[in-house]
Parts: sequence; structure tokens; C-alpha cells
Amino acid sequence: MEAQPRPGERHRRLIVNAHGLPALRTAVVHPCDEASLGGALAAWREGLIQPVLVGPRRRIVAAAEAIDWDLEGIELIDTPHSHASAERAVSLAAEGTVEALMKGALHTDELMSATLARRAGLRTERQMSHVYALDVPSYGLPLLITDGALHIAPDLTAKRDIVQNAIDLARAMGIDRPRVALLSAVETVRPTIPSTLEAAALCKMAERGQIEGGLLDGPLAIDNAVSLAAAHSKHLHSEVAGQAHVLVAPDLEAANMIAKLLIHLAGAQAAGLVIGARVPIMLTSRSDDCQSRLASAALALLLARYYQRRDAADDE
Repeated sequence: MEAQPRPGERHRRLIVNAHGLPALRTAVVHPCDEASLGGALAAWREGLIQPVLVGPRRRIVAAAEAIDWDLEGIELIDTPHSHASAERAVSLAAEGTVEALMKGALHTDELMSATLARRAGLRTERQMSHVYALDVPSYGLPLLITDGALHIAPDLTAKRDIVQNAIDLARAMGIDRPRVALLSAVETVRPTIPSTLEAAALCKMAERGQIEGGLLDGPLAIDNAVSLAAAHSKHLHSEVAGQAHVLVAPDLEAANMIAKLLIHLAGAQAAGLVIGARVPIMLTSRSDDCQSRLASAALALLLARYYQRRDAADDE
């Protein structure tokens, strides 16, 4: 593992790594408060996004004045309320006018309802899922946790897509073969614990090429996923155990709790994306600071350009 970095150091590296890539034309959905507008404008200043502000003009201008920012030269699409903001932004993405979406000052379910609507045109053959990208100072590796926002109780089909989405993001971040831990309460397959059966099935799916680009192992308890000492004490012989890049939780509650415990008790800095739509979606929290919002923008840019390179290579 790497030497322990300073808090936020890995996310700063992500932002630096994204510099030089063409900025991502991004619909910023309902940026009507200082935090969401300020985060979007900071990402613009860093060269990560080219913002298209979608929301009530009067409220956006008031938020800009509150942070002493001139919006001259920035495209602004006036909408009457948050539902309309979400629908208009999603339509821009479906048309190909923008390459990404960034959540502003509206509820997550408003944005995701518009995104998930079949008529919206953003669905792909893969289910969408949320990935937390955590910079945990006490852990020697980048750490992704999924799915803590969309799938409440994912079945095996959904978990296949959840795993593949996380692998894609890890590879976009520069991890050539991400190590994926499929979490449960135990390390053995037990018919009475469904998550152990699904973990075993996902490992076999990876062996058969149904999941690509990562190294999977599971079921693994969380201590054996992130601690080499714990893995050794259980005599686990695995390339994943103790050094996972990706933690796949059994359900939304577990993923959400793991991520928020690391944020609030271990000083982790969080960023995150929804993956699996035609465009990456920056699903920032209202409590996220500017660095978290910048890291989410960097992730979206890295992922979008990764998919472009991959698609171009496939076409050759």
C-alpha cells in the first residue's frame, strides 16, 4: 500500500490529473444556493466543467451576488421551479447538448426521477448506480463504496451492473485492475445469508466474462476487505482481501452507513457519481464542501473521457 497521504491528497491528485482534458459541458441543475452555485463555478474555474446553469434566473442571480460572482459569459436557462429544472437539464443531456449533469439545490429524488424516466432518453442497457469515492487518510488506497444512494435491495442482475459501474470508475481514475470486495458478514458461502450466495455468483460471473476489468473476491467481511492483518488472521489467501479498491455492500443501507461512518469518524473526504446513464451525474450533497464538489467534477470528467477513449478504441 501507499504511504499515508495528507487528508484530501488523493482527491487533489484527481483534480490535477483531470487538468488538460477538455472541460465537460455540464448542466448544473437548480443551483439556487451559494454552496451549489459556488461549487459549480469553482469547477469551471479549475477547467473541469463548462457550466450551463438551469434554474430560476432570479434565484441564481441572487446566489451569485451573495458570493460576489459575475455570471457574465455563463449560459443560464431560466426555469420556474426545481422539477422543471431537472426535466430541462435531463433533456439537454438526452439531446447531447451537455455531457454531464450536476445536482444543485434540489432533492436527489427530483433529479433522479427525471433521469430514470423512460421517456427521458438517458437510460442505457446498464442499470444506474451511485459510487462514493472516498479519500480516507488512514487507508492506503483509493476507496470506492457502492451503492449507497439508488438501489435499496439490489438483486443479482442489479449487482452485476453496480460492480461493473464501480470498476469503470476505478479504471477511469487510473487503477488498471481494481480489486473488488463483495461484502457480507462472513467469509464463507452460507445458504442462510443471501449476500454470500450473490457474492459467490458475482465472482463466477467475473470468471466467465460477464463482469470485466476488475478482480473480484467475496464474500468478505469488511475487516477482511480493508485490513491485511485481519485477512491474515483468517488465513485468507486472496489478492483482494485487505487491500480492496472497491467495497460492494449487500444493500443501500449498509453502503450508506459505511460511507458516512468513514466521513464523520475517520475524516474521509467524499465525492461521488451516478454511473450507468448516458452521461455521468454528479450527485453532490448539500453538506459537501467545495473540495468534494471539485473532486466529483474531476471524477465525472475522467469517466467521460475514459468512455470516449474506450469507445474510440472499440471502433478501430
